Amino acid sequence: MLDISVIILTGNEELHIRRCLDIVQQFAKEVFVVDCFSNDKTVEIAKEYPFVTILQHAWPAGKYAEQFNWALENAPIKTKWVMRLDADEYPMPDLVEELQRKLPELPEIIIGISLKRRHIFLGKWMKGGIYPVKLLRIFQYQKAVCEQRLMDEHIQLLEGDYVEFEHDFCDDNLHNLSWFCHKHVDYAIREAVDLLDIEFDLAGFAVTDDNKKISEQAEAKRQKKHKYVRLPLFWRSFAYFCYRYFWKRAFMDGKEGFLFTFLQGWWYRTLVDAKIFEIKKQCGVLGKKTISEEEKDKIRMVLKEQYGIKI
Repeated sequence: MLDISVIILTGNEELHIRRCLDIVQQFAKEVFVVDCFSNDKTVEIAKEYPFVTILQHAWPAGKYAEQFNWALENAPIKTKWVMRLDADEYPMPDLVEELQRKLPELPEIIIGISLKRRHIFLGKWMKGGIYPVKLLRIFQYQKAVCEQRLMDEHIQLLEGDYVEFEHDFCDDNLHNLSWFCHKHVDYAIREAVDLLDIEFDLAGFAVTDDNKKISEQAEAKRQKKHKYVRLPLFWRSFAYFCYRYFWKRAFMDGKEGFLFTFLQGWWYRTLVDAKIFEIKKQCGVLGKKTISEEEKDKIRMVLKEQYGIKI
């Protein structure tokens, strides 16, 4: 086994957890399933694996980063390396082999490892559109944290550098389209708040900490997000769909590619803009490029009272 622990955050993941654990047991010395009091068979399944330690902790409202950082602080991790995985994710066999071959030989200056994520949608690999998404998912214990954001949270290295591995892990959710759409409805308000924060500096999430490093692709994506904020509402979601579907060749992935790009790249982004439009209109800041502290407070109040988001 490699000198690596895997942290998996769960909440009603009986559909995915066995698949994930069956794969990570091929290389991980320890696995910590951090569960937010699931009411399905997630914990029961996880208990079948002797190498798994189960911790339970209530999920902080809308904050993945807080839950993951709680796991880093409270799980009895004894390994040099830590890997972050969601229950519906798993490493491909060639990535497992690459980890087994390369991880023990990495120099000490290397603190993190960036991996390529492939999306599986309706059973098909989405090769066009956004692939590959490169994410820092492996890091040396106590030398990284998950950054505090409502959306698009990345692992931040506190020191050292990172390398990119060649092979992929998969995001392969087995739920149906109704679940997929409901999930993105929930995501939409958090993404709207993230964009409003970039635009109006409501919470300071958008400020980059130069002492902490994320992957180059993640940083480039974030810079594009800052440019996206300045584009007109609704028009930008259509432009983003066109970029992914035509320029990034998502149309090559057939009907599944159209559905994935339409739902995630246009419908979802339009819903985010609709939330922003609604909040701005309600707070009297629609069309304004800068707003007062009083107007910022009004937005914060709406977010807290209507969506339970405190920033």
